[in-house]
Amino acid sequence: MDLKLSGHSAVVMGGSSGLGAGIARSMAAEGVHVYLISRNTEKLQHTAAQIQAEGGKATWIAADLSSLAGVQTAITTLQEHCNVIDIIIGNGGGPPPGPATSFDAALWKQQTEAMLLPVMSMTDAFLPAMRKQKFGRIIMVSSTSVAEPIPGLVLSNALRSALANWGKTLSREVGRDGVTVNTLMPGRFDTDRVAQLNQTRAQKQGISVAELRQQKENEIPVGRYGSPEEFGHMATFLASPLAAYVTGALIPIDGGLLRSL
Repeated sequence: MDLKLSGHSAVVMGGSSGLGAGIARSMAAEGVHVYLISRNTEKLQHTAAQIQAEGGKATWIAADLSSLAGVQTAITTLQEHCNVIDIIIGNGGGPPPGPATSFDAALWKQQTEAMLLPVMSMTDAFLPAMRKQKFGRIIMVSSTSVAEPIPGLVLSNALRSALANWGKTLSREVGRDGVTVNTLMPGRFDTDRVAQLNQTRAQKQGISVAELRQQKENEIPVGRYGSPEEFGHMATFLASPLAAYVTGALIPIDGGLLRSL
C-alpha cells in the first residue's frame, strides 16, 4: 500500500533509539525525510546511518529536550535545515518511578517541563505552516497509563494524561485545517526504558529479570512484548494522508493488555 508520504518531513523527538527509532525507520521507508533529535550523539549517528543504508533520508540533531533552552536550539536548527516540518512525533523518556504519597515539588516542576513543554513548543513553532498548507500531523507517544494508571509511576500517569488532553483539545481547534492530533498508547515493548523498569521491579521482588519478564508477558493476550518496528508502522499510517479522518484519538498499541475500552 502506498501511504502517500513521499516528500514529507518529520521531526522525531527521542528518535535515536527505542520507539522513536522504530517510527523513524518506518517513516523513512515510506519516503519521509526524518529529523532525529536526542541527546545521545552516538546513538543518533547509528540510527541515521541505518536509515540511510536502507535508502532513507535522515538528519540528526543533538539537543537536550528536557529543557526549554534545548528545545529552542532544536527548533532553530530544524528551521535552518527544512522549510516545512509537517509531521511532529512527540516522544521522550519517561520520568522516574514513585508513589503518589510522596510529593517533591521540584521534581514535579522539572518533569512537567521535560514531558509537556517540548511537544507544545515544537507544535507552536511548526503548526502555523501546517495549517497554511492544509496538512499536518502531530502524534504523541504516551502510555497505556493514560487509560489505566500504572502503580508506582505517578509522574508518568499524571503528566502523560495532561499531554493527551492537551492534544485532544488541540485536535478540535485545528481539524478543519487538515491537521490531525493523536496519542498512541504503547504497552510493553522491547525498549531500554522497559528493560530498566523491569530490572528495578525484579530487584524489589527478589526475582530474576527473566522471571519478571515472563510474568509480564503472561499478562499480555498475544503473549509477548512488541517490537519498535510494529509500533512504528502504526505511527506511520497515522501520519499519512490515508488517516485524515482519525484525530483526537487515544490508540492503544499493547497486544490487548488494556482491560478497559
